[in-house]
Amino acid sequence: MQRKKFLQSSLLGSASLLAAGIAKASSNKKDFVINDKPFHLNYGIHDGMFKNHAGDDFIEQIKFGYDHGFRAIEDNGMMERIPEQQQKIGDALAKLGMGMGVFVLDKGGNGANTLAAGKPEFVDIFLKGCRGAVETSKRCGGKLTTVVPGDFERHLPIGIQTANIIDALRKGVEILEPHGIIMVLEPLSDTPDLFLRTSDQAYAICKAIKSPSCKILFDMYHIQRNTGNLIKNIDWAYDEVGYFQIGNNPGRNEPGTGEMDYKNIFSHIYNKGFKGILGMEHGNAKPGKEGELALIKAYRDADDFI
Repeated sequence: MQRKKFLQSSLLGSASLLAAGIAKASSNKKDFVINDKPFHLNYGIHDGMFKNHAGDDFIEQIKFGYDHGFRAIEDNGMMERIPEQQQKIGDALAKLGMGMGVFVLDKGGNGANTLAAGKPEFVDIFLKGCRGAVETSKRCGGKLTTVVPGDFERHLPIGIQTANIIDALRKGVEILEPHGIIMVLEPLSDTPDLFLRTSDQAYAICKAIKSPSCKILFDMYHIQRNTGNLIKNIDWAYDEVGYFQIGNNPGRNEPGTGEMDYKNIFSHIYNKGFKGILGMEHGNAKPGKEGELALIKAYRDADDFI
């Protein structure tokens, strides 16, 4: 996942799908018909997704998203924001009754700082990130933080690498669990150097850790690229899934722009009873205001499965 550009149950801290009728939040209501009815699933927008209509201020984009039925956000870079901004975003979400999805754990073992190596200095970086996530959570209200264990440590057997990761994550859970914060482990497709690439890998790790504070971030774009067989993989891993992310392949844009049948996928997730947030970690297929309206329509179409 390109962190700078773009995180099953009520336990995961997602906002419920509120009934329509709450007052409009945004003044950006030109040239289109507003439908503020919440979707069947809780899709989470990200910073920049509606900047052409709402401007560069993320809070104004959040209000715009609310006016079009979205009831959650995700913000990969939340921990990089100044505390005052984290608090303002958290306050805005609370006022609107919206949920906060994932934010990325700062230096959470990404890339070369691999937890697979078992090196104390890498574990220390990860645990510092966990402590920072607790403080960020208090301000923004988010209870989900993305963790990527990092790259393979090629000179070690795979079982030793897996054990090193489990040991490190257990230490992280000790920090997060008392605060109700959940680390969600994300399999990625960006490079074959990454240790965690499939949902069954993440499933085995979560089963070994046995904590409500360690679950799977099931990014459907990455799983499609790495393994395909998406619905079956959702079924296999479902009891350890804490969060979904969306993106069509190829292109990593909204539903309806690639090979993935998101209407069918969303219906399947809904019928399984998922109540959490599905982060919209993708780009807009078309530029400008036209692209933003096309994205909203794409979600209305894909969400029309009942």
